[in-house]
Amino acid sequence: MHSICSSFFLDSRLYSGHHHFEDNDKLLRHYMDYLCFRTLCCKGPPPPRPEYDVVCIGLTGSGKTSLLSRLCSEATDNIVPTTGFSIKAVPFPNAILNVKELGGADSIKKYWSRYYQGSQGVVFVLDSASSEEDLEVARTELHSALQHPQLCTLPFLILANHQDKPAARTVQEIKKYFELEPLARGKSWILEGSSVDNMEAVKESFSQLIHLLEEKDQETGRI
Repeated sequence: MHSICSSFFLDSRLYSGHHHFEDNDKLLRHYMDYLCFRTLCCKGPPPPRPEYDVVCIGLTGSGKTSLLSRLCSEATDNIVPTTGFSIKAVPFPNAILNVKELGGADSIKKYWSRYYQGSQGVVFVLDSASSEEDLEVARTELHSALQHPQLCTLPFLILANHQDKPAARTVQEIKKYFELEPLARGKSWILEGSSVDNMEAVKESFSQLIHLLEEKDQETGRI
């Protein structure tokens, strides 16, 4: 995939050290300004492919930024953890995903829900080779996202990342540990293994997500 991937990035040092709610509100206003800019200033002929707004969440170190950068054919040599949020327009043959990646640090997670508005789908990335403690935190965050009022009806793509590492749990182990069958029953979700060493499989996983997004679009049109 050689299409140019456009991106919008906010480096939120506001979250480090001592921060105030007015600083977080300032960051939120910047994001709303971006949405207004995209709506008002980027008008033109209808895009040849549908666009979907997707939020990407997961703990720091899960590999969100590396996967998205590789999908955009960007260099990953000097990847640093996202400290605020970044937005990438990721092109696929049949759709464009506007992926809003939220930083996964403890100081940022508590504000994730402020950026859920307008999302049409969710990508949750977890480190399948992480410690038991971090895996439990990831489990808690995924359960919270699956039950959040603004996300609970949306399609989910759950990526058990770092499958190339020796300590990686299998997809079936993750599925059982995260109790996805009972928790996500009736919801629209996909669980797949992933690794930056196998981007074809990652693209296929995102293609499955796009299929779910298209199905939801059709259901909405019939209502």
